[in-house]
Amino acid sequence: MNDPWVALERGADPVERARALRRAHEAFTAGGGRPREPVRPVVRPVVADSWRRSARARVCPDGNACVELDEEELAAYREGHPLAAVMPVVRELMGAYAADGEHLVAVCDTYGRLLWVEGHPGALRRAGRMNFVAGARWAESAAGTNAPGTAIAVDRPVQVFAAEHFRRPVQAWTCAAAPVHDPRTGRVLGAVDITGGDGLAHPHSLAFVQAVARAAESQLALLERPPGAGDRLGLTALGRDEAVLVAGGRRTRLSRRHSEILVVLAHHPQGMGGEELLAALYDDESVTPVTLRAELSRLRALLGPGVLRSRPYRLAAPVDADFDAVGRRLASGAVASALGGYAGPLLPGSCAPAVTRLRRRLADELRAALIARGDPALLADWAHSPWGEDDLEVWRALAGAVPPGRLAPVQARLQALNAELGAGATRLQRPRP
Repeated sequence: MNDPWVALERGADPVERARALRRAHEAFTAGGGRPREPVRPVVRPVVADSWRRSARARVCPDGNACVELDEEELAAYREGHPLAAVMPVVRELMGAYAADGEHLVAVCDTYGRLLWVEGHPGALRRAGRMNFVAGARWAESAAGTNAPGTAIAVDRPVQVFAAEHFRRPVQAWTCAAAPVHDPRTGRVLGAVDITGGDGLAHPHSLAFVQAVARAAESQLALLERPPGAGDRLGLTALGRDEAVLVAGGRRTRLSRRHSEILVVLAHHPQGMGGEELLAALYDDESVTPVTLRAELSRLRALLGPGVLRSRPYRLAAPVDADFDAVGRRLASGAVASALGGYAGPLLPGSCAPAVTRLRRRLADELRAALIARGDPALLADWAHSPWGEDDLEVWRALAGAVPPGRLAPVQARLQALNAELGAGATRLQRPRP
């Protein structure tokens, strides 16, 4: 496969490919997420990883998506959603293409909830049978592998073809989706999707939807740029080891050390002395101030003149950091909004002492707020995430919050976690030979 995000190689037979995928899917689901034979190389890595996440989330292969927002709730929610401002651009770029090709255009939020589903009337009727409708939740953890849900999960444009979909009712469709980011902070706002038949199983459809997502981001940058905000920095560091910096309209992936420096300085806008910053970044006492100054010099060149100041070290430009936004929302009691902005642990691979403390504190405060709130939907979002799938306390809270009809899979996961913890304790108690 030349491009791992594209479903079919050039010249591949879609019928034969669909059959092979169907066999692999049957083997995977029959094995309860552990097929007797490896699914690769028949299944692309991005799809195989998504299948495993879907299986861990207890997604039923034969189920349908749930409609979470009724018409009144949907109208109010999407009216205030940032992506409402770019729908004219999305319709202009995709509307005729969808109507002529008997496809659908869908736009979802960061939770995978479909806010707009538009296109060919016949396709709309067929899609309605599997609840691919506005207000339905198509997050990967709720609906299994699908283009909009998986694009949000991996934060990449992705194409999903036929039996690559985890749920069987969706396997007659092909879709391609790309995430849309807030141009100021880099946070994922949702995704743009094109859904239809096998005719979409082409690299052009993925490139097309990616171009639409970039156009939407450009429109947001024009519409939402407040006066005097040209010198602000946007920092996205949740759920990634290499933070993304947005400065002057340019999006840059930072090195791990520069990510740590910016996170620490963004969290201390008043500035830090050299020794204080050294201790915040390095657990190794043998690291000298010369090493830190060299890193700061390289970072200064990246940020441009006047942004990084010294004595004390501080950022002259205001920083909109995703982790600070989550903390502010929690402090105001906006738990659902805080969870929506939490894309994962802060720089999860970092061992910098200050980053480690901040990462642990933010995660602990958020999960404590979720448990205290007791909302089953919010608890499920955390429990089915990569960082929450083994969180026994949250799974217990979820078991106490879900209605009886949805309790069985939660209890099954709880039993598995208790068994794993019990086995681990037994191994620790067992005397060494």
